[in-house]
Amino acid sequence: MQKYNRIDRISEEIRDTIDRIIRESLKDPRISGTFSVMRCDVSRDLRSAKIYISNYNDEKRAPMIEALNSASGFIKKELGHRARLRSIPTLIFLDDSNIKYGIHMTEFINETINKDTGNP
Repeated sequence: MQKYNRIDRISEEIRDTIDRIIRESLKDPRISGTFSVMRCDVSRDLRSAKIYISNYNDEKRAPMIEALNSASGFIKKELGHRARLRSIPTLIFLDDSNIKYGIHMTEFINETINKDTGNP
């Protein structure tokens, strides 16, 4: 059984709340399509939080991250209203390409297995 510390609980609460804020309150056309708020890394001093966003459409990745960073003040204000936190960290949105990399590696492994077994 994994033991969670305070930072982990705060990170998870921020991740969940930001996901809801983005989906419910932001109307920027650059923020659309299939995306996920993958994780949130809050610094130990609770002053900053890195929010990792995964977007499944390559053309929309950079514009979406740019839009989220532009709206970070609004998102921070909304987070302050919705979350049970004494202080709200500065939000930094980053692209998370782990899922895309995982899909690429799975395809590569499958191709290698097929070549070794003689399957096309």
